[in-house]
Amino acid sequence: MASTRLGLKLAMALWATTALVALPALAASPKLDAHAIATARFGNDAPWYEGNIPLFESSDQKLEQIYYYRWSVFRAHQRDLGPRGYITTEFLDDVGWQREPYASLNDATGFHIQEGRWLRDRRYAGDYVDFMYEGGGNDRHFAEAIADATWARFLVDGDQDAATRHLGAMKHIYALWDDHYDFDKKLYWIEPLLDATEYTISSIDASGGKDGFRGGDAFRPSINSYMYANARAISRLAALTGDTATAADYAARAVDLKAQAQKSLWSRDFAHFIDRYKVNNAHVKYWDPIRGRELVGYLPWTFGLPDDTPAYAQAWKHAVDPNQLAGPAGLRTVEPSYERYMRQYRYEGTAPECQWNGPVWPFQTTQVLTGLANLLSDYHQDVVTRADYARLLAQYTQLHFKDGKPDLEEDYDPATGKAIVGLARSHHYNHSGYVDLVISGLVGLRPRADDVLEVNPLAPSDPTDPNFLQYFSLRDAPYHGHLVGISWDADGSRYGRQGLVMTVDGQEVAASPTLKRLTAPLARKAPTPIARPIDLAVNLVRSDYPRGSASAGDDPKTVHQALDGRVWFFPEMANGWSPGADAKQPWFAIDFGKPVSVRSAELSFFADDKTFAGPSRYRLEAWRDGKWVDLAKAPAPLANGVDRTAWAPMTTTKLRAVFDLAPGKDMRLVEMKVF
Repeated sequence: MASTRLGLKLAMALWATTALVALPALAASPKLDAHAIATARFGNDAPWYEGNIPLFESSDQKLEQIYYYRWSVFRAHQRDLGPRGYITTEFLDDVGWQREPYASLNDATGFHIQEGRWLRDRRYAGDYVDFMYEGGGNDRHFAEAIADATWARFLVDGDQDAATRHLGAMKHIYALWDDHYDFDKKLYWIEPLLDATEYTISSIDASGGKDGFRGGDAFRPSINSYMYANARAISRLAALTGDTATAADYAARAVDLKAQAQKSLWSRDFAHFIDRYKVNNAHVKYWDPIRGRELVGYLPWTFGLPDDTPAYAQAWKHAVDPNQLAGPAGLRTVEPSYERYMRQYRYEGTAPECQWNGPVWPFQTTQVLTGLANLLSDYHQDVVTRADYARLLAQYTQLHFKDGKPDLEEDYDPATGKAIVGLARSHHYNHSGYVDLVISGLVGLRPRADDVLEVNPLAPSDPTDPNFLQYFSLRDAPYHGHLVGISWDADGSRYGRQGLVMTVDGQEVAASPTLKRLTAPLARKAPTPIARPIDLAVNLVRSDYPRGSASAGDDPKTVHQALDGRVWFFPEMANGWSPGADAKQPWFAIDFGKPVSVRSAELSFFADDKTFAGPSRYRLEAWRDGKWVDLAKAPAPLANGVDRTAWAPMTTTKLRAVFDLAPGKDMRLVEMKVF
């Protein structure tokens, strides 16, 4: 107990807090109908969302629509690994550079944890952090800030044991990054491709303008900001355990890296953080600065690195200048003054591939908006305002639409807002954030390590602003073991109360007639335990058990997809097994390879009201004494949702589902899980 108190005290010393403003509880909060909202937004898949995601509504219907769309993207990218728990993927389907056999990539992990920390079911973020540090998921394939994201999750759920259990692995991985550390310059360097940002100024110019996919090693604001944030997180997490030596060591590392980044990566000429070359060749020279501004120069604010000075704040004028980084449809990754701006180098066949020499990327737009939210909440400056945050968020919101429907892709033309890459893999791409930008930015729920609830909305306060919100409401956001609500009503016509109201567990704790920072004391409650039922049917490697088989449509790829732990219902990307519309009572079977005790199953079916429909009924059978015997029946199953069936526990080596197809329709079994 003494070490815990000491750890918390030291952690608080490393975490700046604001003054407390306490107001007595006054009234119950306005309600949003969770069941009605989940059903309207997610149809038959509503049970996953209801009682799990924070509810949100606003006078901006597009903002509200994309908020819920991004939760559906998060849900679709959950992959169940069975005993290894859930991870979050970047692409819905497989890509050649993923970590096999999991389909994981470490570059998008920070976004995934930042989004997932707002779920009431803490398993998804928790399993993912465990995978990154226990399962080798953080293989340093790309630059990363996963320790920082783990700290960010702790700020929301307060689960100290979960946050600190991986300190040893965090320190080990931090030390491995010494292979990208220049001990003379005291800065980290990286090749842009391994920063997940190929074809930047440094890599293009290092090739003499001929390429830029590989090469261009540089001391970049990105990796140095990531490593600063990771060092700071390790320090704070160590402090929670009472490990004062580690806390002091990593705090000193963060301080030193901050100083070196400000000294060497800040360009007075550009008034911006920029790259310096690590590579030395016929085209570029070691330690020379790159010759242009890039959006990556804002990443220091994403992690709170820069000092709070007017000189550094001037960098943000470039983000709102239409001749510099502010494109008509989104934030440019490079300014148009760069001579190779928007030049297309790489193609997949004839289709343009990923580049960072001008296109708008949701990935980096998220980072910049996070940095802007930090600037507006934690710094003193007069360069940008809340109106800029709301405008850029609205611009980003619009990028989510394709032909009038939500479908976020990889990158976009900053002049038109049209997708550039647009490859099959790109649908509903998950290398960015949005939910957190709404919750912690626009609505302003600012997670803290102490027992204080802080809200600082970044919604514009001027009613004449085109992005002014007449009202908004966030409900049931999990925070420190409570459910927090934040509502704004400009004139009282929506919620019967004018102004900003902050609630905890349905009771008002602070209010203001205007949009302003509010704080209130909030004693934390112990986090609820995480339930972890294990899917016994997951198959990650086709040659392993459990194995799937089918009576018809037995293509090995599609049979495997029905057991690969992935569930989504987006029509743009097929996923699962189909027997064909002419099949007579087709079946799908699972051979576990050994006796297992089973008691329930979850079957997910896709329907599109055209070719595919859910089966009219199905029954489950178990292999017993050399024959199939009836186990359970499931009449009128759901489609585009999860159909659950349970029975008395029994032991078997095989299980199968036998289907009656809807007349004239094929079916698609997206996933079959067994527990």
